[in-house]
Formats: sequence, C-alpha cells, structure tokens
Amino acid sequence: MISSLLQVALGGALGASARYLTNVGSMRLFGPSFPVGTMVVNVAGSFLMGVLVVVLAHKGDRYAPLLMTGMLGGFTTFSAFSLDAVTLYERGQAGLAAAYVGLSVGLSLVGLMAGMAAVRGWMA
Repeated sequence: MISSLLQVALGGALGASARYLTNVGSMRLFGPSFPVGTMVVNVAGSFLMGVLVVVLAHKGDRYAPLLMTGMLGGFTTFSAFSLDAVTLYERGQAGLAAAYVGLSVGLSLVGLMAGMAAVRGWMA
C-alpha cells in the first residue's frame, strides 16, 4: 500500500509539472485566445492512457499506480474519464457510456458554475 501511494505521489508530481509546462508552452506559442494547452493535455493524456492500458495488460500492471493514476492523473483526469467511457462502450453498454459522458461533462460544468456563484456571493 505505501509503495503504491508513493508511486502515485511521484507520478502525480511529474504529471502536474508536465501539464503546467504544456500550458505555459502553448500559451507562449498560441496566445491566450483558445485553451490549446488544455486540449493538448486532454488528447495526449487520453492517447497515453490507451497505450498504457494495452501495454500494462500484457506486461503486468506493476507500474499502473505510478503511470496511470499518478502521472496521467496529475497530467489530466480526462484520460481516466475517456478510459471509463470507452470501457463502458466496449462492454456493449453504449447508452450507459453516452449517459456517462453527457452527465460527466454537464454536471462538471454545473458544478463549476455553482462553485463560482457560491464564492462570488460570499466574496461580494
């Protein structure tokens, strides 16, 4: 348990640092008009999650806490969201996968707006 926790912590630090550097680099390259960095992180993280799921399934999942939960979790939780949605779809639960995607995105936006409204009301 402690070993896995340390792997997650180390991977999380590396992933979060990579996300920060990606966002800074994309802001310098493309400017602030469109969140290119976030999009790149989400797509790259999802691609890497797909690669790791297959590789670790064949080679053993000893490094899953470091790479999947830690590094990719620190880089982007969108990769875990993407894996969950595709897993549901591949299990033949396309309707549930669509509901998961719609609810996750919709409720996350509502949660963000609710949090903003709560703090804005409190700080006003």
